[in-house]
Amino acid sequence: MKQTESQPAQQFLEQIKIVLCQTSHPGNIGAAARAMKTMGLQHLVLVNPKEYPSEEALARSSGAMDVLENAEVVSSLEQAVADCRMVIGTSSRNRALPWPLVEPREIKTILDEEPTAIPMAIVFGRESTGLLNEELQLCHYHVNIPANPDYMSLNLAAAVQVICYECRLLALKQQSSLHSAEGLDEVVAEVSGERKATVKQTEGLYQHFEGVMTETGFFDPNEPKLLPARLHRLFAKAQLTEAEVNIMRGFLASMTKHIKYQSKTKNDKSEEE
Repeated sequence: MKQTESQPAQQFLEQIKIVLCQTSHPGNIGAAARAMKTMGLQHLVLVNPKEYPSEEALARSSGAMDVLENAEVVSSLEQAVADCRMVIGTSSRNRALPWPLVEPREIKTILDEEPTAIPMAIVFGRESTGLLNEELQLCHYHVNIPANPDYMSLNLAAAVQVICYECRLLALKQQSSLHSAEGLDEVVAEVSGERKATVKQTEGLYQHFEGVMTETGFFDPNEPKLLPARLHRLFAKAQLTEAEVNIMRGFLASMTKHIKYQSKTKNDKSEEE
């Protein structure tokens, strides 16, 4: 008899996006779709793929045609993860600015601590160069697959398979937890104001923050240095909630209003003199 996915596990897996950035070989897209379907994941997002749709992608999917047919194609990573409350980017390289780094099995710990941190996206970069620093700055965590240090050349689809396997193990453990069909709804209802902010909300805060810093002369957009990256890392570490983002933006709006008031008062006094 054919087994069917339990509803709690299916509901959880539906909240996970697999995002592939600028995939150069269409066969890797098909192989990634196959890796996803074997683990019960369905939500594939493609950021500027070099070639898609593709017959080779269909051939390599080995029956996971539904994953490919329902795949979203977007023009930027920001668009791909805008509605997500948790974004984890795959990274195998040391970066100039350290970021919270986890192994695949630590994703469970993250979600145990932040049960409303979904929808979640796991982002994979280009086959040759991985994710750009600017793209990794959109991520709350970086995940590293602890491969053989003497030969770390992991194929894209193989990396997707490893991560999807861990997601499946996690989903199966959710069946009797708060991530069940009723439990998850109860958690979200109880802490609706304390849900993790989405990427779109956090990026809106960052843009607002940058605007005020520029207006006050603290930040020079022509010489940004590492300030934007450090701020993104700060927000990632803070794991801001929707309420906290609203508080910060309200404060920034108040600062802008005060700056304009002070400027107007100064101009009025100058005119009187």
